[in-house]
Amino acid sequence: MLIKKPAAIRPSEITSEKNYLNRRNFIRAGALLGGSILAPSAMSAVVPDKRGAKLAGIRKSRFSTDETPNSFEDITTYNNYYEFGTGKSDPYKNAQDFDPLPWTVKVEGHAEKTGTFDFADFIKPFDLEERIYRMRCVEAWSMVIPWVGISLAEVIKHFRPTSKAKYVAFETLNDRKRMPGIRRGSLDWPYREGLTIAEATNPLPILAVGLYGQVLPNQNGAPIRLVVPWKYGFKGIKGIVRMRFTEVRPETSWNMAQAREYGFYANVNPNVDHPRWSQARERRIGAGLFASKQPTLMFNGYGDEVAHLYKGLDLRRNY
Repeated sequence: MLIKKPAAIRPSEITSEKNYLNRRNFIRAGALLGGSILAPSAMSAVVPDKRGAKLAGIRKSRFSTDETPNSFEDITTYNNYYEFGTGKSDPYKNAQDFDPLPWTVKVEGHAEKTGTFDFADFIKPFDLEERIYRMRCVEAWSMVIPWVGISLAEVIKHFRPTSKAKYVAFETLNDRKRMPGIRRGSLDWPYREGLTIAEATNPLPILAVGLYGQVLPNQNGAPIRLVVPWKYGFKGIKGIVRMRFTEVRPETSWNMAQAREYGFYANVNPNVDHPRWSQARERRIGAGLFASKQPTLMFNGYGDEVAHLYKGLDLRRNY
């Protein structure tokens, strides 16, 4: 397990979805298929085209935290997704009529395998995994989310980047008609994000296609989004339509908008305050109106897995 449950938070303060209380039985049911936990590449990732449909063939991941997940309601109604509005409830309200299929992902740049892929074909070579990750937003709030997705490291390996690929850049769908937030001038669209190739090939990041064992809701980034658990929430680009392997560090949306506030690396560092608020403590969504804030953990508690990626890098300047 990556993170020990903080003593200050009781399981009763952070509730999980009613139909998901017995998560271990859910995992065990998947493991029984074939008599044991599914081996790597035992099944292809398949995502139904029906909203809210259950996902099959999910295998247990050793990377999950043992913290209790937030409720389905918390996770799906309190979101940052500026393409659907700047308020926390805007994505839930404004994304209900969004149809994420058909969908394509374009892969380009310094890689041996490139092209434009239908969503089903893009995810098909990989296994679906449940990974319960502790996620933190730069606004000093956090949740524990049971994502379902495919390993980003395996995706990178599949497309065989060349030695020139130093970074991986991502872009979101830019559709003014279907995404009302784009009609506002809050950011320079399309939304862009990026990782170093070393970050992208670390075992932790995933491309999420579901949560709580079902198809990813629109407001959470359907049909496919990035999840990097040791980084701030604005690194979790949603509705991905393009992946580019590049030799030059890519521009990223929030760094372009406010370079002083949002650095490229965007690691969770409690010792570096946001220019407008402290990062030393955070508020757990769903913990109750009067629950006290908890200390922020370096690298969001994933230091053992990722600190080596930043050896020699000044994380006060490169935040």
